Amino acid sequence: WLLLPAAVAVFGVVVYPIARTLLVSLFKVDSALATTTPFVGLGNYTQVLGNPAFWASVGRTLYFTLVSTAIELVVGLAVAGLLNARLRARWVLRTIVVIPWALPTIVNAAMWRGIYNAQYGALNALLTQLHLISGYQAWLGDPTTALNLVIVADAWKTIPLVAFFLLAGLTSIPHELYEAAMLDRASWPRIFRSIVLPMLVPSISIVLVLRTIEAFKVFDIIYAMTRGGPAGGTTTISFYAYTTAFSDQNFGVGSALSVLILLVILVLTAIYLRLLRRSEMSLL
Repeated sequence: WLLLPAAVAVFGVVVYPIARTLLVSLFKVDSALATTTPFVGLGNYTQVLGNPAFWASVGRTLYFTLVSTAIELVVGLAVAGLLNARLRARWVLRTIVVIPWALPTIVNAAMWRGIYNAQYGALNALLTQLHLISGYQAWLGDPTTALNLVIVADAWKTIPLVAFFLLAGLTSIPHELYEAAMLDRASWPRIFRSIVLPMLVPSISIVLVLRTIEAFKVFDIIYAMTRGGPAGGTTTISFYAYTTAFSDQNFGVGSALSVLILLVILVLTAIYLRLLRRSEMSLL
């Protein structure tokens, strides 16, 4: 009985919407006011899998996931090393670094959209003053450039989170290992390769899977910055499902897309839990 309120909340917020989406994906629902919804079985799924626009959105999503995760991991590791250094004002630096992650996504998107603005953007002003470009450019006007710049905006917000994950791993490394390596006159690249990197494998594994899950289902920053444009250049699979269901009013196909996204997330979550269990065993 004590668990009943939590069970009702989980059912209402999680289980019922998923079950409802799965049910709708089996019917042809092409309008919010549709009076007839014929059963099509897996027809919506075959329609999705046979649509080139779907595979194009999958390609953009994979590109977004791989590039953003790689940037966040490399830069986050560098920031974590800086935060782990023995500095007098280290707490001030840690406070400043966490600010981008604390910003709401909509604020982060609006800020970067202003930076990229073709008329008064700070990026155009900086590059023009450095004589790297001859005139102001519409950075979000090209599909490929827009996708890469959205990745930069997303990575800027998420790098602090990755850095603090890796910082926790760095602080757990015994200082005696560094001292022993320095007595053996090992270089810093050798220390990083032989001591730091192996000890950070559990933290890096968790960060990789968590950020892969989040990046794969990215939606909010795409919606706030580009609305999937220009020419669909930033339409990821989550945004494609949103436009299919709510803009095109094709709720059956949109639900099928949502179920496919859910299946991928479940696979990634299973990988995450397995890596987490393996990291816990290694610590024991």
